[in-house]
Amino acid sequence: MEIIRKRAYARAGLLGNPSDGYNGKTISIIVRNFWAEVVIYEWDSVDIVQSRDDRARFRSIQDLAQDVRLHGYYGGIRLIKATIKGFVDYCSENNLRLHARNFSVRYETNIPRQVGLAGSSSIIVATLRCLMEFYDVEIPLELQPSFVLSIETEELGISAGLQDRVIQCYEGLVYMDFDKLAEREAHGKKYYGYERLDPALLPSLYIAYHNALSEPTETFHNDIKGRFECGEALVVDAMQHFAGLAARGRDALLAGDRSKLSELIDENFDTRCSLYRLPSWQVKMVDTARRCGASAKFAGSGGAIIGIYDGEAMFQELRAHLAEIGSETIRPIVTA
Repeated sequence: MEIIRKRAYARAGLLGNPSDGYNGKTISIIVRNFWAEVVIYEWDSVDIVQSRDDRARFRSIQDLAQDVRLHGYYGGIRLIKATIKGFVDYCSENNLRLHARNFSVRYETNIPRQVGLAGSSSIIVATLRCLMEFYDVEIPLELQPSFVLSIETEELGISAGLQDRVIQCYEGLVYMDFDKLAEREAHGKKYYGYERLDPALLPSLYIAYHNALSEPTETFHNDIKGRFECGEALVVDAMQHFAGLAARGRDALLAGDRSKLSELIDENFDTRCSLYRLPSWQVKMVDTARRCGASAKFAGSGGAIIGIYDGEAMFQELRAHLAEIGSETIRPIVTA
């Protein structure tokens, strides 16, 4: 029996986040330290196996309530079901015939939950990769991020942007320009300017995250989208500034200017502070890292930070001081 096993990895926004949802620019890295893995093998029916994240048994009602606060009402099964449905729709719309064999599918993930490292979309990407191989159907790479986004926004009603899906489909280090005037069309779907950069350009990076105090992405965004669509000058100007930081960050990477890149990372977070009501414990993570001499910004919606450190002694200092406030610190693995 053939077993198909695919992974999709966590990601971190290096610069520009969250301008991916506002016709902006951003730079992201893949984080191979954490992944979602999906397994498919032929079966007599279509069978989705529950994982440990799909909890239905709790120690107490307080345990149930805490699980919902941290993880929402749904585990990964709804993501897999929506991906399968979206895949069937895509194949039907593009006259791609699917064979009649059924399958069993299961998943597991070690991506920290609700800290902005894109755990949900990783399950969708890994599922899509399994389905494409099982049915011998290839969705063009440049269309895959839009497909994954449509699963979340159209099938599940999750507020999301393209950035996470682009980096998880392309992997490595990617500069994204979502404001191309000449947006191209392929098979009825728009795709934008995705530029792969050499991960060897990256300086020494760290990521720190705090599992115990995580929260859903929607909690972070504070109706910024609505304020942007209403044309609020503070928000519109900030989004343009985020995009400019990413463009300058690309130039700094290509020039090997570590000092400039570090300054831009700090400026990215400082700009974010002008827009959002940030939880004090998340700000404390950034402040702690900066006191160690490192740069720091959110890696995503909140709960994890990313920045540049200088030398092993600084990394050990970062790890020690961030551990004191309940945060785990890692060196992100960007290449295979």
